[in-house]
Amino acid sequence: MVAIQPKRCFSQNFLRDARVAERIVAAAGLREGERVFEIGPGLGVLTRRLLPLCQELQAVEIDPELAARLEALGASNLVVHQGDALRLSWPELLSHPPYILVANLPYHISSPIFFKILEERHLFRRLVLMFQREFGARLCAFPGTKDYGIPSVFCRQYFDAEVVFEVAPQAFSPIPKVASAVLALTPLAAPRVAVGEERFFARVVRASFAQRRKTLFNSLRGAGFDLPHLADRIHAAGIDPQRRGETLDLDEFAKLSRALEG
Repeated sequence: MVAIQPKRCFSQNFLRDARVAERIVAAAGLREGERVFEIGPGLGVLTRRLLPLCQELQAVEIDPELAARLEALGASNLVVHQGDALRLSWPELLSHPPYILVANLPYHISSPIFFKILEERHLFRRLVLMFQREFGARLCAFPGTKDYGIPSVFCRQYFDAEVVFEVAPQAFSPIPKVASAVLALTPLAAPRVAVGEERFFARVVRASFAQRRKTLFNSLRGAGFDLPHLADRIHAAGIDPQRRGETLDLDEFAKLSRALEG
């Protein structure tokens, strides 16, 4: 088969290391009759290992040339969708949930893919995702650290998350300038803490991190929470309005959201 040249427009770094592929598939923990959703299969290094283990594999590949190569595998349990995973309707593709999501993600879509996963988390039993190592650190970060931010809070609220292993740049072709990390996410049956209305909670979290150097009071007010007695409402949640948003843990964000919503 003709060799494929990586395309910069798709930020392609093909996984070449068979040992890494085998560890990713093992981390997926596939059960008999399981259905799998793969984003960005590329050359099919993971795809070929997943196909014998699953009942159904729905694969989304943005590169038309690579999508055609995957279709040429002729596997009866493989369905290839050529398109942008961020634009496609996942509920339409994944009509028999729950699925296992496996993805070697281009670094530049890590954040938007994570937030799409948040919206569609009900479709999945488990997710095994390869991110740039720095973004993986953000998902698992603790309050008060440099990596702690909006993704950290949402990940903690809706998933159990663990870093399974790190991947050296040499596992890819072309070799990227950064290391990667494989994370396993398990959606929780219910959000970890009660927050009231979830969209309002999300708005509070985003506002609290909007200006990291400002106090929580100023960040919230600057983001449109110009409520009467705003400082008193923050105090009512047991939080000093002069703290910064990056110091609040999940429970404190939940209390803050309920106090502001009420």
